[in-house]
Amino acid sequence: MLGQGFDPVAHFLLIGGVVLLGLLVCWPFTLREDRTAETRAPIFARPDKALLTLGIIAFCCMVCEGAMFDWSGIYFKKVVLAQDAWVGAGYTAFMGTMAGSRFVADQIVHRFGMKNVLRLSGVLTASGLLLAVLLPALPMAILGFLLVGFGVSSVVPLVYSAAGRASTMSPGVALAAVSTVGFLGFLIGPQLIGLVAGVVSLRLSFAIIAIMGLCITIVASRAKV
Repeated sequence: MLGQGFDPVAHFLLIGGVVLLGLLVCWPFTLREDRTAETRAPIFARPDKALLTLGIIAFCCMVCEGAMFDWSGIYFKKVVLAQDAWVGAGYTAFMGTMAGSRFVADQIVHRFGMKNVLRLSGVLTASGLLLAVLLPALPMAILGFLLVGFGVSSVVPLVYSAAGRASTMSPGVALAAVSTVGFLGFLIGPQLIGLVAGVVSLRLSFAIIAIMGLCITIVASRAKV
């Protein structure tokens, strides 16, 4: 919208209105706090092997997400050489498919199983990034970022759901352990891209991030989910 000349104030008011409308619609369906839950559980506990595996999957996914959040616009400007109005197209494509796919993720998981969905997610993430790296023209880069959005959309929610069903510790502590490992990827991913881009090239840094997508598939194949 900004690229098409919309006033920034109108842009943010419109987006804020859409978000507020979504909150009002979803509010009646939110879960209420369970005050009867155990309150003496530790804030953080060392994850066991199964939870650590889930944390690694979340870590790899969040490396890719962090790359999209912080570097997609720069990639389109510096590598794809998109015009100013199209610099945000990759990020918009990524966010659109990531958000939209989560509405149908449960149905897909029920039909194909969590492990298969995680495997496919890794393949889509890696394929999308490699497509944008190998064919950095505007249509192909947008398509690649669309695939990345599809790929990462379900990974973290599925991993957190599996962590919440852990039998070795309380759901809250298990979720905290897995999310801590996962969010390290969100912090490391953008820094890794900047480091590699500064030393070699931005395209190579995105190719390295694609490897993290493949790691999702590899680790998910060995996970007990």
